[in-house]
Amino acid sequence: MSAYRSLRECVADLERHGHLVRVDVEVDPYLEAAEVQRRVYEAGGPALLFTRVKGSAFPMVSNLFGTAARTRFVFRDTLARVKQLVALRGDPGAVMRRPWRYAGLLRAGWHARPKFVGSGPVMAREIRVSDLPQQVSWPLDGGPFITLPQVYSEDPERPGWMKSNLGMYRVQLAGNRYAQDRQIGLHYQIHRGIGVHHAAAIRKGEPLRVNIFVGGPPAMTLAAVMPLPEGLPELAFAGALAGRRVRMVQRPGELPFAGEADFVLCGTVDPELRLPEGPFGDHLGYYSLTHDFPVLRVEKVYARADAIWPFTVVGRPPQEDTQFGAIIHEITGPAIPAVIPGVHAVHAVDAAGVHPLLLALGSERYTPYAPRERPAELLTQASAILGQGQMSLAKVLMIAAADDAPNLDLHDVTGFFGHVLERVDWRRDLHFHTETTIDTLDYSGGGLNVGSKVVIAAVGAPRRSLPIEVPADLRLPGGFSDPRVCMPGVLAVTSPACVEAGDGALQRFCAAFAGGDAINRFPLVVLVDDSEFAARTLNNFLWATFTRMNPAVDIEGVAARTVHKHWGCEGALVIDARRKPHHAPQLIEDPAVTRRVLEWAAPGGPLHGLY
Repeated sequence: MSAYRSLRECVADLERHGHLVRVDVEVDPYLEAAEVQRRVYEAGGPALLFTRVKGSAFPMVSNLFGTAARTRFVFRDTLARVKQLVALRGDPGAVMRRPWRYAGLLRAGWHARPKFVGSGPVMAREIRVSDLPQQVSWPLDGGPFITLPQVYSEDPERPGWMKSNLGMYRVQLAGNRYAQDRQIGLHYQIHRGIGVHHAAAIRKGEPLRVNIFVGGPPAMTLAAVMPLPEGLPELAFAGALAGRRVRMVQRPGELPFAGEADFVLCGTVDPELRLPEGPFGDHLGYYSLTHDFPVLRVEKVYARADAIWPFTVVGRPPQEDTQFGAIIHEITGPAIPAVIPGVHAVHAVDAAGVHPLLLALGSERYTPYAPRERPAELLTQASAILGQGQMSLAKVLMIAAADDAPNLDLHDVTGFFGHVLERVDWRRDLHFHTETTIDTLDYSGGGLNVGSKVVIAAVGAPRRSLPIEVPADLRLPGGFSDPRVCMPGVLAVTSPACVEAGDGALQRFCAAFAGGDAINRFPLVVLVDDSEFAARTLNNFLWATFTRMNPAVDIEGVAARTVHKHWGCEGALVIDARRKPHHAPQLIEDPAVTRRVLEWAAPGGPLHGLY
C-alpha cells in the first residue's frame, strides 16, 4: 500500500522491495553526498539512505524518484486515479458519458481536502537551522541549500488553503550575508504562485508568512513541482496522490504547516529586505549567479523524532529531476488539448535544460478545403502556448502540424527536427519575441529574466532533402573548422572563441556565403566551441545549442533580409552557440571529491556495485 503517512514509511517500503540501499560509510554533505547521488542516478541505481551524515544527527535520503519505475512504484495505488482527475478538468462531461470508469474518484476527491489538526509528529522537537544537514552540491555554491523544499504560502488578501500555494523554490540555509540560524534565502523565479502572495503582502505593507516543509509523504514533494491549473491547490493534488488527506497543523493566528513533514521552518518574508543569494549549480548545467532575493526571517524549526532529510542534485540534465518532468508529463499531458484548443501535445526537452526548447504538435484547421502552404492556426496555438504558465518561459518553440505526419512523436527529437527542417521556410517561418522575459536561470540573454524567444512553425509537404554527410565541396571562412553532422540537416562548425560579446563572428560567417554555396544544403548550422563534442551525442547538441543562444542576438542566416519588419533568410539558418563572456560558469565536479567517491566504488569499497 503506497498511502504513506511519512517519509520513513516510504523508505522502509522501498528497502523492503529492493528499491533502496543503505550507505553506512560516513558521508560529508559538502559535495560528497551529491557526487554519490549523481553517479548512482546515472547508473540507474537505487534510492540511497545515508545513515551517517558528517556534522548532522539526521540521516539523508536521495534518488527516491531516480527512475520512472520507482516513481510509479511509490504512487502505484493512486497514480491512475489522479490522472483521471486531472483529465476531468478538461472534459468534465466524461463522468456523465462513462460513469462506470470514474466510480473510484469520489474517494480521491475526499482525500483532496486537507485535514486540519492541532498537532503533528513534526512538532516532536525544536531545532536550529544549523542542525540540519548542510548539503552543498557543487564547488562554487554560495552555501548549503534545501534542494527538495515545499514552500507554503497563502494569499494575505484571501487567506485559506483554497488559495494557497505549495511550490519548490530554492532555499539557501547559510552563507553570504545571512544571519546564522535567523535568516535564510528564498529564491523564487518568475511565473511562480508565491509571487502573487508576496505582491499582496507588499501592497498591504506587511510580512508574508511562509512555512517550508521538508520530507513527509512523497506526494507532497511531487505536488510542489506540479504545474497545476489556476484554482487547483497543490494540497488537494497531494492528498489525492497520497491516497489520504494531508494533515495540516492549524493553530490560532498562525499559518498552517504539514504535520507529517520531517522538518518545518516557519517564518516571515520582510516586504523590503533582500540579500544576495547564490551562486547555485542549477538544472541548465551552469551556476545561477548571486543576485538579491527575498529573505525569510526564521522563527521556528521543527523536526520529527524519526526525521530523514531528503535531497536531490540538479545539474546538466539528465538528473533526478528529469523524472519529475516525466511523471508531470504523464499526469498532465493528456489534458493539454482541452487547455489549449488545437494543440495535440507539448514536450519540454529535458536535455536542452527544459525551458530553452519546447516542441509542440498542433492542428491546421483554418482552411481544410485548401492545401496547407504556410503556418496559420499553428501561430495562434504558439501564442497560446507562450501564454500558459511555465510554458511561457520557452525560449525556442518549434511547432509542427500533426496532420502532416500522424505518427510524428515529440519525444523522438531527431525525427521531429527532421520533420520541421524538411518543411520550414526561413523566409517566413521564424517569429521573434524581442526584449521579453526568459527563465530566471538562463544567462544567455541580456540580464536576469531578460532575453528573447523565437517560434519556428512548419507545415505542408517536404521542400528539401536533408544531408547526412559533409559535402566534399564545402568551404569555410578563415577561423572556422571541423564541420560535423549532428543529425540529418544539422551541421556543427568549430568557431573562434568568443572573447567579447558582439565580436561579429556570426555575421562574418554568414557573409562569407552566397545562395548557391554548399553550406545551404544544411537548413541549420550551429557555430560551437567544439563541434566534435556537439556532434558526439544528441544530448550534447541540444545542451550546447539551446543553453548558449539568445534568439534575437544569436540567430543569423545566409542571404538574410528584413521585409515589412519580418526577418528571414534565403539560405542556411545559423545559430551562434558559442560560450559568451556574460554566460554563467559551467558546472564542474571537485577532482579530490571525485577521486574519493570513485575509491568507494572500487572492488572492496563500501559502495562497490552501485556505480
